[in-house]
Amino acid sequence: MRGAATREQIVEAADRLFYQRGYEHTSFADIAGTVGLSRGNFYYHFKSKDAILDAVIEARLANTRRTLEQWETEQATPEGRILRFVEIVLTNGADIQQYGCPVGTLNTELAKLDHAMRDQAQQLFTLFRDWLREQFALLVPAEQADDLAMHVLAFSQGVAVLSQAFRDEEFVRREVDRMRGWLSAYVK
Repeated sequence: MRGAATREQIVEAADRLFYQRGYEHTSFADIAGTVGLSRGNFYYHFKSKDAILDAVIEARLANTRRTLEQWETEQATPEGRILRFVEIVLTNGADIQQYGCPVGTLNTELAKLDHAMRDQAQQLFTLFRDWLREQFALLVPAEQADDLAMHVLAFSQGVAVLSQAFRDEEFVRREVDRMRGWLSAYVK
């Protein structure tokens, strides 16, 4: 494997394992084994688990930015773009039922650990919050936009937690339909 490709594979494997098992319960050996690297080759790319976490957060931020850009391209209206965010709990339903929200679970775990990188992980929520605020600012008075962005974030996190707890797809569909109705009534 070439250096950059190997590093990318390590980050992808670590991201998946941190999501599925949690940061604290994922070891160097777990990640190296998933990628098929010896510990020596692994340490060549990353000297610490925190260095891997940093790379995972950066990769998630980059992927999230690309997703938000894609939604802006695909959806002509701010309401349509906000709905794409709301529908994440449906689009990623199976993973969310099994492991929770990838952003929420990482932030929760790092907060419980009082981990030094928790502020960095919070940037994922901040990215969504800022983007949602920008979308709402196109629909309502600017002073309301941040409150509405936080409302939608709270909705998505609550539904993700309850989806994981109860594994009830119909509940998730009903809640997304309610949010669609709320958004439609609110912005018109």
